[in-house]
Amino acid sequence: MVKAGHVTRRQLHEGEETMHALFEKQGHIATITMNRPDALNALSPEMICRLVDYWQEVHDDDNIRVAIVTGAGAKSFCSGADLGQLIPLFTGAREPQNEYEERVVKDRGLTGIGILRDFDTVKPVVAAVNGFAVAGGTEMLQGTDIRVAADHARFGLQEVKWAIFPGGGSTVRLPRQIPYCRAMEILITGDLISAQEAFDVGLINKVVPAANLMEAAMEYAEKLAKNGPIAVQAIRRSARECIG
Repeated sequence: MVKAGHVTRRQLHEGEETMHALFEKQGHIATITMNRPDALNALSPEMICRLVDYWQEVHDDDNIRVAIVTGAGAKSFCSGADLGQLIPLFTGAREPQNEYEERVVKDRGLTGIGILRDFDTVKPVVAAVNGFAVAGGTEMLQGTDIRVAADHARFGLQEVKWAIFPGGGSTVRLPRQIPYCRAMEILITGDLISAQEAFDVGLINKVVPAANLMEAAMEYAEKLAKNGPIAVQAIRRSARECIG
């Protein structure tokens, strides 16, 4: 059994406890937190919509130079889509009950934006992986630029075990980001890999004790924010155009 360590978080303000994602800006750094710890930070309609809006804010706000994305709690970064909520909506088995459900039904492309498959923030994104990053969690990870993981983190694309195609871009992005054979092992076995294995294969930049995760992510973010923003964005754009 994996023991999750303590991850330092900011104090939540009144009303934020029930929001499925949170946004905070300090200086040139934005922090986005997926906030459904009891559901392993699975992607609900509300979370998807909030992520879409937050990524757009990162893109549009010239004062933001870098973003950090993480998950609330110590168990999970993101466990992928909340299929129990999304499938009935997408199949028409039930009608939307709120504005977030209406948005995801009207625009199926929002999920791809939320997990950074179909949207470019222009600014670099640092992932702070605080536990399980599986399915859509690993797919979102591939849309980030610098990746720090707690030592108890786990990664994987388990869709194949459920006879589902991983639709978040991993069949294209993963073989371009890590060696082909390791990418295929992850994709077609559906097995999870440890934080150390993810580091060894080049999927993440650094493994740290859980208690030091946000500090390590912030160190990267501050370092990036101090560099020339136009140069950082141009370098990032050039590199991404090369790998597609």
